[in-house]
Amino acid sequence: MSWYRNTVWFVKGLREYTRGGYESASKRFNPADVEVDVAGRSFLVTGANSGIGKATAKEIARRGGTVHLVCRNKERAEVAKEEIVTETGNQNIFLHIVDISNPKEIWKFAEKFQNEHKLNVLINNAGCMVNNRELTEDGLEKNFATNTLGTYIMTTALVPLLEKAADARVITVSSGGMLVQKLNVSDLQSVNGPFDGTMVYAQNKRQQVVLTEQWAKAHRNIHFSVMHPGWADTPAVRSSMPDFYERMKNLLRTEAQGADTVLWLAVSAEATKLPSGLFFQDRQPVPTHLPLAYTHSPPEDEEKLMEVLEEFSQKFKSVSPG
Repeated sequence: MSWYRNTVWFVKGLREYTRGGYESASKRFNPADVEVDVAGRSFLVTGANSGIGKATAKEIARRGGTVHLVCRNKERAEVAKEEIVTETGNQNIFLHIVDISNPKEIWKFAEKFQNEHKLNVLINNAGCMVNNRELTEDGLEKNFATNTLGTYIMTTALVPLLEKAADARVITVSSGGMLVQKLNVSDLQSVNGPFDGTMVYAQNKRQQVVLTEQWAKAHRNIHFSVMHPGWADTPAVRSSMPDFYERMKNLLRTEAQGADTVLWLAVSAEATKLPSGLFFQDRQPVPTHLPLAYTHSPPEDEEKLMEVLEEFSQKFKSVSPG
């Protein structure tokens, strides 16, 4: 049935995920939802030096928020920070260099951050799509290390800080690609069978949806959400999916359009009126499964995912980061 799921997803995407889909959806948006002053609130955005992460950080900065940019590449991050400060006039922009594929670095960063800062909103945006199976220095498959384990550790490490905050929120940037995947907890590091980077990425994004649902049940004082930005023209899409980009480049959303729902979930009062744990597209909750796609997983698989990720995370926590 994978051909069916892929076909349905692509046809659905042509209609809803493109720039035209955003323009159609935006007719029902209430501009006042995001016309808010968030001075005094602290936001952390991973993968913030380009694409949707930078667009989100810039819009939060325009609204007066304190923004922590968590980036892997120091040079590109410094350029992004300068651009945000210059364009918004907001000086409360802080830079942290962290590789989200390195669990020891994340633990070290989170421990230091908790001692020095407050946090109201965490935005898990960093991600990657590596098309060949690559291992990190810790022996982890790189997509899994970044998209799933990195997101898991960053969130769980900062939950204690978020629980101290008023109106705490966690937003994770996923993808509609997850609709073609059923949760697979038996091969989290893609050891078995041929390696397909696009499908591994989609599986990671399904895992992020499950994580969000599980976190929402476990932490009632924090509002969790996960979202699909649509198909946007970002550096990541151009580099990871060049064929897709060439076919679709005239139909892709802008970075700001892709970031719109992230911003809405991060700053609007309307977002937290909806239940925690939902999957959003264009400022509204949408289903996490296609009709007839057979992508539902039993509760025990979802619980197993949380158990395995906790085991992984604790293993790296126990190793001194040096």
